[in-house]
Amino acid sequence: MADEHTRRQARNRTRPRTAARVGAVQALFQSEQGGESAEAVIDQFVRHRLGELPGTGGYEEGRVPDADVKLFGRIVRTAVTEQDRLDAMIVEALPEEWPIGRLDPVLRALLRAASGELTMQDGPPGRVVINEYLDVAHGFFFGEEPRMVNGLLDAIGRRLRPQDFGGEASAGPEQPGPA
Repeated sequence: MADEHTRRQARNRTRPRTAARVGAVQALFQSEQGGESAEAVIDQFVRHRLGELPGTGGYEEGRVPDADVKLFGRIVRTAVTEQDRLDAMIVEALPEEWPIGRLDPVLRALLRAASGELTMQDGPPGRVVINEYLDVAHGFFFGEEPRMVNGLLDAIGRRLRPQDFGGEASAGPEQPGPA
């Protein structure tokens, strides 16, 4: 598994938009866990964690080489300014017995980043955004979490961008109807 993780990181080094997404997940995690504002975290990342510095080990040392800084900032800002709306969509997509606070904090940050990017109508198609965040999820998780990410983002993507999914809007999890 470690070899697969290393191969994914090597691929991401040549994919600035993917690297921006990885950085956005890390920044949203840091902002939530440290109680820091999005702007403070963005500034820290731009100055100390994005890009490659001579003598640094890249991802292994907490850096995000080759990141598209503009996209990184846009994802983080959107996820934070729209957090209440995004969290409501995530909660709607989750099973009723699974509150958002039960999610792993990194998984919660990933879902917020992806959902935030899906609100950007001028971005890549919804399915591309979802596939990108599945790659990111595989970099952080080795269990069932990527499958969960896929299902949740599919439901959120269909709600936010039905045109990218053949017009099939999702209303969230099915609710039992009257008998």
